[in-house]
Amino acid sequence: MSMILTIGLSAACFIVGGLASFLFFKKGLKKKCDAIIRDAEAEAEVIKKNKLLEVKEKFLNKKADLEKEVALRNQKIQQAENKIKQRELVLSQRQEELQRKKQETEAIKENLESQIAIVDKKKEELEHLQRQEIEKLEAISGLSAEEAKERMVESLKEEAKTQAQSYINDIMDDAKLTASKEAKRIVIQSIQRVATETAIENSVTVFHIESDEIKGRIIGREGRNIRALEAATGVEIVVDDTPEAIVLSAFDPVRREIARLALHQLVTDGRIHPARIEEVVAKVRKQVEEEIIETGKRTTIDLGIHGLHPELIRIIGKMKYRSSYGQNLLQHARETANLCAVMASELGLNPKKAKRAGLLHDIGKVPDEEPELPHALYGMKLAEKFKEKPDICNAIGAHHDEVEMNTLLAPIVQVCDAISGARPGARREIVEAYIKRLNDLEQLAMSYPGVTKTYAIQAGRELRVIVGADKIDDKQTESLSGEIAKKIQDEMTYPGQVKITVIRETRAVSYAK
Repeated sequence: MSMILTIGLSAACFIVGGLASFLFFKKGLKKKCDAIIRDAEAEAEVIKKNKLLEVKEKFLNKKADLEKEVALRNQKIQQAENKIKQRELVLSQRQEELQRKKQETEAIKENLESQIAIVDKKKEELEHLQRQEIEKLEAISGLSAEEAKERMVESLKEEAKTQAQSYINDIMDDAKLTASKEAKRIVIQSIQRVATETAIENSVTVFHIESDEIKGRIIGREGRNIRALEAATGVEIVVDDTPEAIVLSAFDPVRREIARLALHQLVTDGRIHPARIEEVVAKVRKQVEEEIIETGKRTTIDLGIHGLHPELIRIIGKMKYRSSYGQNLLQHARETANLCAVMASELGLNPKKAKRAGLLHDIGKVPDEEPELPHALYGMKLAEKFKEKPDICNAIGAHHDEVEMNTLLAPIVQVCDAISGARPGARREIVEAYIKRLNDLEQLAMSYPGVTKTYAIQAGRELRVIVGADKIDDKQTESLSGEIAKKIQDEMTYPGQVKITVIRETRAVSYAK
């Protein structure tokens, strides 16, 4: 019995203990869950606040951007409104000015009409009085006005003929005695007063270098530098065994000068490669153009000639790099101008006009593109184009008898041109013919479509033709060289043979920024 009771009490204690443990565990678990929930709610609140702050910041940034954009638009609108107001103000002022001028014009017109009416009335009265006087004179003389006029004209004509013939005979006799002697005196005096040295120009320039090792740098790897320099300048560069010297060969003095200056800059700088060569040649070409203009200005200042068109000044400067039968064209023009001034002074004419005509007489020899006209006629066209006076234009065009001489300046320019060119050793026909042949070679190749540049080198034994890669393909390039060769054979006379080299290249240029 006691055992059963003990078991019952033990079971009851176990149940009570289990129930108490369950209740205690449940209470602790509830507290833990409440703590987790509170932590989660706190963290959620923090996240919520952060998100609200981010959204608010973005909203404020967006609002500021919109306000800036609106302010900028308002500013532009305000500026546009201000411009419109200014234009309206200017237009209203112009309208008022036009209205005022219109009123003034109408007033002047009315005044002129009234004055014209008065003049017409006075003219009618004068004609009426003149008719009355003529009628009185006819009644007194017994002759009509026409008959009296004819008789007077006949008598005056006979008297004028007699006096003119007598005067002409006296002048002719005096001229026969003194003309030859006076002409020789004027010509000799002009030559003596304007004596200048003449220098015959060649078709080569010698470029001196400090050491022979620079030659290798100029030639470049496999000759790429020298080929790039020849292609950029159109000048043949001869590198031989001559110590410390390189020969630049070209018939065009401007090209030789560009090549010489470019070589000088490249050697001084030390950086010699194809891209640098093209950059330096382009820069030097601009420098030479500026030097041409400066030479023209100095020439006109030295001679005291003012008011020339800037393009004529550029043409005069370009004469420095041209020759006429081996004689430097600028020296020839200056000498002719001084001769014309002296001769005009001796003859009692305007020396300034004569000097101007003498300086400009050969401007047709330095065209930017080859004309079909003779140089005298082309020079006259240029002078007319740039607003030179008619007597100057006539003197330029008539100095080789292509047009009729209308003024006394023309024979003076013709004579002085002959005096300057006839100096012993001043000119060489061979050089002029050689330069003309090379010019004709280049112009013949330039007549084909797609050709961008042509260079005659090696004294005319080679013609290099550069074509545009976007205009001609490789097959057309091959046929083009044959066509040019055939046309040269048919149309030109030349010694030996001419090699035609057609060059076509494609370049891609980009810039890293």
